[in-house]
Parts: sequence; C-alpha cells; structure tokens
Amino acid sequence: MTTTTTPRVALIGAGPGGLTCARILQRHGITATVYDRESGPDARDQGGTLDLHEDNGQTALREAGLLEEFFRISRPEGQEMRQMDPAGTLLFHHTPEAGERFKPEIDRGQLRDLLLGSLTPGTVRWGHTLRSVDGPADGPRRLHFTDGTTVEADLVIGADGAWSKVRRAISPAVPQYSGISFLEAWFHDVDSRHADIAELVGQGGAAAADGDRGLFAQRNSGDHIRVYVIQRVPVDWIGAAGLTIEDTDGIRALLLDRFRDWSPRMRRLLGDNDGRYVDRPIFALPVPHTWEHNPTVTLLGDAAHLMPPLGVGVNLAMLDACELALAIAENATVDAAIRAYESTMLPRSHETQKLLDNGAAELLSAELPDFATDEAR
Repeated sequence: MTTTTTPRVALIGAGPGGLTCARILQRHGITATVYDRESGPDARDQGGTLDLHEDNGQTALREAGLLEEFFRISRPEGQEMRQMDPAGTLLFHHTPEAGERFKPEIDRGQLRDLLLGSLTPGTVRWGHTLRSVDGPADGPRRLHFTDGTTVEADLVIGADGAWSKVRRAISPAVPQYSGISFLEAWFHDVDSRHADIAELVGQGGAAAADGDRGLFAQRNSGDHIRVYVIQRVPVDWIGAAGLTIEDTDGIRALLLDRFRDWSPRMRRLLGDNDGRYVDRPIFALPVPHTWEHNPTVTLLGDAAHLMPPLGVGVNLAMLDACELALAIAENATVDAAIRAYESTMLPRSHETQKLLDNGAAELLSAELPDFATDEAR
C-alpha cells in the first residue's frame, strides 16, 4: 500500500500523540481519522500541567505549525523549581531567566484544545472504544469497536496509552505495577484561599522527600495547584486500609499520620485539599519493550514505551508522532514508513526506558534530583 494512493490511516487515541500525528499528516495532505473512547473533548478532566521540551515536544509543535501559538498560551514562569526538606526548608531554587523557553508549562487540557482546533472538522470520532484489531498482517486491518461498528484501515497507529488495545495486535506485553503510587490532591483559588500553599509552591513546581515518602506540588493555570503524594505502597493500599477512594476524610487522616514527622506547613499540601483525592498507581512496560515488525500496525507514546511519569512521556509521544507522520509522508509504502519510524523510535525509547527504570522510586530519595537539569521531571 503506497502513500501516493492515500492510505487509510486510523489513529486510536485522541491524546497529544494521536492528535499531533493527525495534524502533521494533514499538513502533508494525508487524511487520518482519530478514534477515541471518550464521548467528547470535555468528557473528563485532562490532568495537570506538563512541560514541553525544546528538543522533542516543541520540535513536534514546530512541524505541526503550532509552536508560536504554544508560546503564546504557555507559562514560561512554570519553569521555576524548588526543592525542600520535610521541614519546608528551601534547599534548591531555580528561577527561569527572562525569555527562557527550554520547557515552558502548559495545562494538558490547553494543549489538547490547541491540537484539536488545528484539525480538519470531523477528524476525531468520539465515542469509539476499540475492542480488537484483526485482519491480515499486510492489510487491510479491521478495527472492531464496542458499539458493534467495524472500520477498515491500511495503517493502524496505537496512541491509546498505557492499556493500549492496539498493542495486543503486535505485543503480549502488559504494564506492571512499579510499587510506587501517586495520590493527587487539588487546590483551587490558591492565591486567595490557600495563600500559604501558593507562596510555598511558587509559580512552578516544588518537591520534598524523606527517603520513604514524598510530595510534588505543581502550579497549574487558572489559580490551581495539584499535589502528588508519592508513596511506596501496594497497588491496593487504600482498600487494604479499609477505605475507598471516595472516603476523603479517612484518606486524609491516614496521610496526616504517615507524614506526622513533617512540618505543619508541609502537611497542608496533603490535608488542606479541595475535594476528593485521585489514585494514580504508577505502571510501566517491561524494559526494553519491543515487538516483531508489522507492516500495518505500530505504536507511539505510552502504548509503545510506558515509563514512570518523570517529564518525558508526553514529549516522547509527540516526538514519536512527528517522526511517524513524516515517515508516512516521505516513504513510498506504509511498510517502509513503519520501518523507518521504528528504526529511530525503538532505540530511543529503549535508552530512555533504561534511564528511567525504577525512576519513580528515586522520587522518594531525600537527595532529590537537581530540578535545573533536563532529567529532573
């Protein structure tokens, strides 16, 4: 199947990776359809803030023709980073210089809106939950959705995250629990309602750990802060304590007890939150994760190389998307495009997987990484 005959490209997942790939393909005159299980773009909270790095996430946005718009809405002041100890003593402070653009912050929802707004109307088909992929390896492939509909495609791209259904067509690998869990807490109207926390966190992120537990707080746009409580616990630690995720008061009491040796000011980061907590156990794919080449199916982002959330996930997903879209545009066949893409993506992801293996546990170290370096987040 040649790209000159306009292959039918099906992208599964309307996250940053899938949308970036579709955008760059469209800029090269190649139609792609994105299928997503959510009912619409506003179906759920898209998560916190992320930093797009100059050498990967921003590279993809430049190829998508969206870099200047990103700079307009991003928050360069979000590059500020603070390291503290459990007493709240400031150990390290990085303040971005004027004009610094190496890794500005942007809320996930804002990034998604930027990408969605750049696509041809109708590109994303909402409410399509993939059940399976079948058909001959050399195509066409058949995508079966849970609503009973079936779609044929010449190229299926799995951009469907950690629990990818597309991955099953080419790899038996499944994510494994890392032993580290994040618990997310939200703070709203922080400058007026949580002024002490706002001052503690600053305009970017603030981290602290004592060797067994840690906190990472991050400023979001719209006067919000999200705090991630980091613990080495069983995946079912909330249930094991006789609680459910809806039992906010019970979880809060448990956390305050576990962090009882921390200063009262630091304990506000896990006890003064607005509303429920969000449980986020950290999973990762085997290191390295690879598969036998398939001429009609490939993966990008977390579907290909799920790693601990240390600031590279979205950046690598967008770089994957950029390189895959360009390979499709520049190669005569889908098979050749996949080979060209995977020849660079797989070695890069393997190296990063090795670098970040057990990285979530390192967030508990009392000797936190230097947040002024590229590897810090």
